[in-house]
Amino acid sequence: MKRHLPNIASALLGLAFFMFGLNYFLNFIPMPAPPEGSRVIPFFQATGTSGFMAFVKGCEIIGAILVAIPKTRNWGLLVLGPIVVNILAFNVFVAGGTAVLQPPVIVVSVLAAHLLWTGRQRFFALLNN
Repeated sequence: MKRHLPNIASALLGLAFFMFGLNYFLNFIPMPAPPEGSRVIPFFQATGTSGFMAFVKGCEIIGAILVAIPKTRNWGLLVLGPIVVNILAFNVFVAGGTAVLQPPVIVVSVLAAHLLWTGRQRFFALLNN
């Protein structure tokens, strides 16, 4: 079972980023509106109108495909790593510190950290080339 955990984690992480990346373009999962007067609204207005969010969601889809394939898992982590860090930073600084405790944020962070830890030898080999 221990050797299957990275495959299960990568499949779940890839599925999550693939679904939410596609949702940005196809809008098949309705997203709730942020509360009035929150700091989230100006943030999404700035990133949405500039095209930055489309770029990030495209990277999420590419990273999801790469992380789901065992041979390219570490390349996928290189793409998704900064996105995971930005998800954490957004939830701490923009949405408020308690937003980090939401289950999707915890699950994505734990899955990414687990994959990084289990593939650390091969991951660092990527950086040494």
